[in-house]
Amino acid sequence: MNANSLSMAPAQPMHFEDLILEQGDLISKKLHLLSMQQFPPNAKKLLRQFSLSEVADFLGVSQSTLKKLHLESKGPLPQTSSSGRRSYSAEQMEELRQYLDQHGRSEARKYVPRRRAGEKLQIIAVVNFKGGSGKTTTAAHLAQYMALTGHRVLAVDLDPQASLSSLHGFQPELDMTPSLYEAIRYDEQRRSITDIILPTTFPGLDIVPANLELQEFEYDTPLAMTNKSSNDGKTFFTRISRALVEVEDRYDVVVIDCPPQLGYLTITALTAATSVLVTIHPQMLDVMSMGQFLLMLGGILKPIREAGAAVNLEWYRYVITRYEPTDGPQAQMVGFMQTLFHQFVLKNQMLKSTAISDAGITKQTLYEVDKGQMTRSTYERAIGSLNAVNAEIAELVHASWGRKAAR
Repeated sequence: MNANSLSMAPAQPMHFEDLILEQGDLISKKLHLLSMQQFPPNAKKLLRQFSLSEVADFLGVSQSTLKKLHLESKGPLPQTSSSGRRSYSAEQMEELRQYLDQHGRSEARKYVPRRRAGEKLQIIAVVNFKGGSGKTTTAAHLAQYMALTGHRVLAVDLDPQASLSSLHGFQPELDMTPSLYEAIRYDEQRRSITDIILPTTFPGLDIVPANLELQEFEYDTPLAMTNKSSNDGKTFFTRISRALVEVEDRYDVVVIDCPPQLGYLTITALTAATSVLVTIHPQMLDVMSMGQFLLMLGGILKPIREAGAAVNLEWYRYVITRYEPTDGPQAQMVGFMQTLFHQFVLKNQMLKSTAISDAGITKQTLYEVDKGQMTRSTYERAIGSLNAVNAEIAELVHASWGRKAAR
């Protein structure tokens, strides 16, 4: 036996849990480093300016109306480029909305769409338990669109993976931001939801970020259900709705990004919801998976209704995401869904676009990203489909309040 053979001691086995903890920590640190390069600690994430056509669309007026206001020195002063193009910040857009609401000529129309006396807080749960369905993308753009069109919005990230939080500039494992778990936990450390709501860069949009601690609710609930000295566990499905009651008067719409699983968090969100969006990628395996999701969800909700947790929705819709109209099988699948479910499928589809994925690289949505960073036609096609989907959902929200379509 030579010296070389003696020195070759057997390698110590690497435990899987240690390996993934090490790699997960490495990913977080590297992503944080990239984030710091994009947004240094002393920098503030800012929204871009919105063009005249965008502002006109969000306000529901013509571009000529806005030009006239500017010429007459009414409302906020827009930024004007060297070529004469006007643009407004999101804050100025809200100022314009308030000005039009007070001085607009139309008596029948209100430019500020906030809910009025007797109108119920709308809680929209966005669900699917298959990854890649565009669930978080849908929730993020919907929440931002509703804020840009004058609603007071609360986004709730209920997914421990915290993708919705990341899109809004939060990295929970490094920022140490609290999650909704703090407001729905069962012990004496439970806090008011008002303590964990944070502002975003969008005027009118607040967020409850997520973190890995949310997963604790999945473990705590079965234990709480066996606690004979308290009924909290047996009524777990009321935890989110009771938390939201504390801030009900502050918002018009709540958008909940549910986790991609049928656990206690998702069920609690659904029982709090007034409406549900089911995201679906129009491919055979995804539709088959959704069918199983619906069967499982229905099987779970039936006994829960008997326990007193009725899911009483004002509406629910399937939203087609990542759609490629030129893909024959996808077009057939969309037609199949529309034939089966008729009005339960949104008329508009969210198109697949490199614009959305490219914006996501810098943790931005299409409402944030600088349009000059991508091909104009690509951006306009993507934002057009997003706006059409979100406008259709906004009409459903307004219909729930008993309002007629504005346009």
